[in-house]
Amino acid sequence: MTRASPRHARFVLMRITEIFFSIQGESSHAGKPCVFVRLTGCSLRCVYCDTKYSYAGGREMELGDVLGEVARYPAKLVEVTGGEPLEQEAVYPLMTSLLEDGYTVMLETGGHVRIDRVPAPVIKIIDIKCPDSHEGHSVCWENINLASPHDEFKFVVTSRSDYEWSKAAWSNRLQGLPNTVLFSPAHDDLPPANLARWILEDGLPVRLQLQIHKYIWGSEVRGV
Repeated sequence: MTRASPRHARFVLMRITEIFFSIQGESSHAGKPCVFVRLTGCSLRCVYCDTKYSYAGGREMELGDVLGEVARYPAKLVEVTGGEPLEQEAVYPLMTSLLEDGYTVMLETGGHVRIDRVPAPVIKIIDIKCPDSHEGHSVCWENINLASPHDEFKFVVTSRSDYEWSKAAWSNRLQGLPNTVLFSPAHDDLPPANLARWILEDGLPVRLQLQIHKYIWGSEVRGV
């Protein structure tokens, strides 16, 4: 049976927590105006999660309505996030349709779902969960080999032991790859100065990432 193209699948339903326009706060694209499409639902329960409100609820929207809402904003950069967006089948026609509409598309994923079905042009920000997240067992290590050079890997570091684990994972699995590697302090658990000092002491060629939206608007504000 021939599969309908996303252009002819505008009535595909997905569950959406929120769509909003803000400054991209993370990754090497931080600081850029960006439209965020946050899908509902995630099977992980990371201890530091700052979007627990996206675990459930939301509203069902048709693909065409999501695209229409995105088009209201004056930006051509879109991030598909969650929750875990790859846990909804409708995310694939959503990403394809956004690309067809001329957007640069980013995907924020927890790293436990294979990324092989994600359209190649999408910039994937792939979490590698550290032990203190309590979800370290969930990492899909195959995603390292599936990633494109423009994709990025992110470690959210909660403690010194998380840092040492992340440093070993970088050395054993990521060193020599063209991908940007982000080390991000868990916002309420690890002072950024500590992580910066450890990176400098070790001369580690990774990128320190701060969630700049939280410094602009505060860590408890939604829709920014």
